[in-house]
Formats: sequence, structure tokens, C-alpha cells
Amino acid sequence: MASGSRQAVWEFFGTELKRRREDAGFTQVELAARVFVSGAYIGQFEQAIRKPQLDIAQRIDEVLQTDGIFERLCRKLIDDRRYAEYFAEVVELERVATRICEFAPTVVPGLLQTKDYAEAVTLAANPFVTDEYVADIVTARLERAHILKDAARPEYWVILHKNVLGVPVGGRREMAEQLDHIARLMRERTVWVTVMPYTAGAHASMTGDLRLMDFEDAPPVAYTETSFSGMLMDDPAVVKRAQRAYDLLRVAALSPKASLALIESAAEDHRRCASTT
Repeated sequence: MASGSRQAVWEFFGTELKRRREDAGFTQVELAARVFVSGAYIGQFEQAIRKPQLDIAQRIDEVLQTDGIFERLCRKLIDDRRYAEYFAEVVELERVATRICEFAPTVVPGLLQTKDYAEAVTLAANPFVTDEYVADIVTARLERAHILKDAARPEYWVILHKNVLGVPVGGRREMAEQLDHIARLMRERTVWVTVMPYTAGAHASMTGDLRLMDFEDAPPVAYTETSFSGMLMDDPAVVKRAQRAYDLLRVAALSPKASLALIESAAEDHRRCASTT
């Protein structure tokens, strides 16, 4: 589904929610209390500023007795087989975020991946799939990165663990090109990337990726991911803890200048190895 038509369906979701809510005689606050969110959330759903999670859509159907219409709309919008089920909503939120802060301990984040790197990562996790499957996954990943080219692009802060720089994903030459791509985005001031060195030792997010997203008219969310699952969290107390963890990670990382030098040096090391093999 194209992004324009997807947004149109979310707007329909909001318009229909407002109509059904008013027909049932509920205010935003009254409906919110019954589906365990805030009144502001209901308003954001109705204005298509924020997209509800599937369980919230199901509770709305139950309270308003709408025969599953909001669950069906929600499933239609998040059912993009190019993304894992737990990641589909994160992709939607990326498109409206004003700031994205990410910690990547093992793999270059999807928004920064080159085509060759994305193909290698996809094949490593799915060695028996077709070329068409790989092409679909890689295309979806590269399409996500278009948000960094928009005039209204979000601030994008990334902390890479030094592990990420050393593993030659896709091969030495391909890894050099991947690191060159990151360095170019840094020099263009499109992204803000720092590197956590080995000397930092233990760090605040030892179990997997961490991502924070801020929005203009909605509360922030946190997202954590391991190899086979992910969790999107919007509980204010949990998000606050995740923000503190990210602050600790940022303090442990190298300066931007030192990080750029390290990334460029790692790229040269991969290139030199590629030329001798």
C-alpha cells in the first residue's frame, strides 16, 4: 500500500472513530477511560496524528460495539509482510516522528543500510528464501530511509557499538561502502552518529537494540528489539527509563569527531583487506 493511500485509510479510521464515538454518546475522555488510554490519545487517533495499536482498536470495537471495523482497519494498515508483525507499527511511527534516537549494538540500523548490506543481513537470517523475497525486504528497508531525504526529516541520533564497524557484513568491499555511506551522511549533517568503544565496558542496554521516538503532537514511545521479537512501549514511566538508558549510552560514546574518524578508519581497513584478497 502506498504511503499516500495508507495515510488516507488512517484518516478514515479517525473520522469513523469520531462518528461512532459521538453516535454512542461518549466524549473522548469517556471512551478513553473504557479502553485504558488518555483522552488526548483518542483525539490524536481521530486526527490521524497517532496510530492505535491493534489491542486498542479491538477494545474500541468492544466498547462501541462496532463489529470489528476498527480491528479490521488496523490489521489492513499494519499487515505489510515485508516487515515483522512486531515492527510494522514502528515503521508507521517513523514517518511522523520529529526525532529518532537509536542504539545499535550489533547491526547497522535499517535507516542507514546500503542495498548490499541489507541483502546480506536478510540472507543471513533467511538462507532458503527466493530472490524475490530478498528483493521485497531490501526494497522496503531502502524505502524507509527516504524519510532522511525529506525537508521535514526527523533528527536522527544513532549510537553504534564498535562491534558494528568490524564485522564485514556482505564482504570487505561491501562493508567499506556501508561505512562510507554512514560517514557521508554524517558529513552532510543528515544524521548524528557516535560510536561506543570497547573501553566503555558494560553499558545501559545489554540485551538488544533501543529506539526512542518523539512526535510533535503525541507522547514519546520506546522500542526495544532482540533477534526474534520487538516491543513498542508508550507507558510514560517505561519510556522515561528508556530515555535515561539512552542518556547513559550517549555519555559512554565517543565524540562525533572521534566517531567519524573511527568509522572512516574502519572503512579503510575493510577496503585494504578487500584489495589483498
